[in-house]
Amino acid sequence: MASSFNVSSAGGYEQLMGRWSKRLAPPFVDFAGLSDNERVLDVGCGNGSLTFFLPQAAKVKEIVAIDYSPVFVEDIVRANTDPRISVRQADAMALPFENGSFDRALSLLVLHFVSDPDKAISEMRRVVRPGGVVAAAVWDHMGGMPGMRMLLDTAAMLDDDSHDFRRNYCFRPMTGPDEMKNSFVAQGLASVEQTLLTIRMDYQSFDDYWMPFTGGDGPLGQYVAGLEAGLRERLKTAVRGAYEAGRPDGPRSFASVAWACRGVVPG
Repeated sequence: MASSFNVSSAGGYEQLMGRWSKRLAPPFVDFAGLSDNERVLDVGCGNGSLTFFLPQAAKVKEIVAIDYSPVFVEDIVRANTDPRISVRQADAMALPFENGSFDRALSLLVLHFVSDPDKAISEMRRVVRPGGVVAAAVWDHMGGMPGMRMLLDTAAMLDDDSHDFRRNYCFRPMTGPDEMKNSFVAQGLASVEQTLLTIRMDYQSFDDYWMPFTGGDGPLGQYVAGLEAGLRERLKTAVRGAYEAGRPDGPRSFASVAWACRGVVPG
């Protein structure tokens, strides 16, 4: 299996995570670097949060975006108006490009959902020219996602069957300290750097927070949508209490942290 991320609609993903990946794209590009006239590969483009930001950050020559999900590919094709951008369905662990085809290969919030992230990093290194850059970012699921942990930890109090799910979510590959950094080094990248990127996830109300989980997109959405109706309603009530925290319903803001790594392909 090339990806463990389930998506039923691009619109559902936009509400669940796409709006936050758009916020993460600018600081990620600042860290990864970008120059005019470069040919850039976006590995696991999703709904285009990074893809469509890149032409705003520099006068790039070309952007090739790939994703394993045809839902995302079709959505970007419909939305795209930039002739420099092309998109195709492809596997991050078997990139359909020649060695050294790109100046940079970037991956935003993807590596923790592929079945062999080391292989995906190796493939990104392979298709980038000597002296070019490979960079990626993933959420810190265990310690850096309080808004998501609020749902997971509440579910663990109500649903014994959620314990394995919580463990798998919190300790997904590449989401822990130094995991990506060590893989970048092991795959032969040089001058490897690691940093933390922080954004705010701002919700207007509890419904704004809760409803995206009910569509079945992503691991948390799949868990919530798969619950028996009575348990799902009890979970909703308990999570509402955690969200409101004794104050009237309304806006809430959660700091969310991602690990980011960059490395240079040796000459």
